[in-house]
Amino acid sequence: MMNPKSRTTQKNHSTRFLSTLLLFAALPLWQGAFAQSQNTAHTLKLDHRENMPAATINDVAWIAGHFRGEAFGGICEEVWMPPFGGSMMGMFRMVKGDTIIFYEFFTITEESNSLNLKLKHFHPDLKGWEEKDEFVSFPLVRLTKDTAFFDGLTFQKLDQNTIQIYLALRHNGEISETEFKYHRAKSRGVW
Repeated sequence: MMNPKSRTTQKNHSTRFLSTLLLFAALPLWQGAFAQSQNTAHTLKLDHRENMPAATINDVAWIAGHFRGEAFGGICEEVWMPPFGGSMMGMFRMVKGDTIIFYEFFTITEESNSLNLKLKHFHPDLKGWEEKDEFVSFPLVRLTKDTAFFDGLTFQKLDQNTIQIYLALRHNGEISETEFKYHRAKSRGVW
């Protein structure tokens, strides 16, 4: 005959086991509902593309501007045009000394009731890194008032003149994070 204390212990173990089983059974539903996971310290990964958050191009209009900062051992410059026609377009260049290292051309467009950032890289002679019809895509993962989390790429508005960008880079199977702190560029009076 089992003593009452053993029955209570067995009941507690059974209850914990059932609770744990229910938690793990519900986990895929919970993950799918958020459709994101941590990629690096400051970037997210979109786990289910069909669950991209609803957004319009006006939700990221604060990205517009001409910004400059240091990264990769050089000066990086990024220019974003304001929203127009359901999209924003931008360009990037990196300079070390007086030498252009590479360029990028990018867009943020409204797609499937959300946003997608696409970019192409170019060598200094404008030969593309990606194949002719290829590009790198960063679908929107999450959006807050001052932060746009694209898959592996985060834009964060620190103030009216400062934007922090975090980029998840994969190299030899490892993922690392690169940080760009951009300040609004002062006009050089060239225009």
